[in-house]
Amino acid sequence: MKETKLNNEEILLIDGHAHCDGPCGVYDPASARVAAEAVQSMTKKMNALEANHGESGGSSAAYINTMSRYAAIKEEEAQKCKDELLVLWTDFFKPQHLESLPNLHDTFWQAAKLCSACKVEVSEQHAQELMDAVEAIHNMFWATKGREVPWIRAS
Repeated sequence: MKETKLNNEEILLIDGHAHCDGPCGVYDPASARVAAEAVQSMTKKMNALEANHGESGGSSAAYINTMSRYAAIKEEEAQKCKDELLVLWTDFFKPQHLESLPNLHDTFWQAAKLCSACKVEVSEQHAQELMDAVEAIHNMFWATKGREVPWIRAS
């Protein structure tokens, strides 16, 4: 705790660190997993919708509406996943974690790049690679806590 004075009034400042810039200290990669699963689900739905409508059906209002909604959800969830991963990378993981996790930075960097790729593409391969990267991060995270938490998908 640090004490300082402002305008002749005593103020106490508490130094705390957490994902929300408050002292809660609550971190979990589960929210990134849920977002990545949604990206993968929407990607599959977009590809299935296109296959069901063929080239000529792509101009129908229903097709355009549904495809637009799937794309918006996919992009929003990819951004959520990226945001959640960046919080873990920049706020939870510390320099001492690099000793036991030498590929930590590359894993997060690649995962963030995959989030971006999933936003601009409709690639089932990249969506699966994102899921694999989030699973690797899940395992890294829980290893730092000395816990074995199974990787369980919601879908």
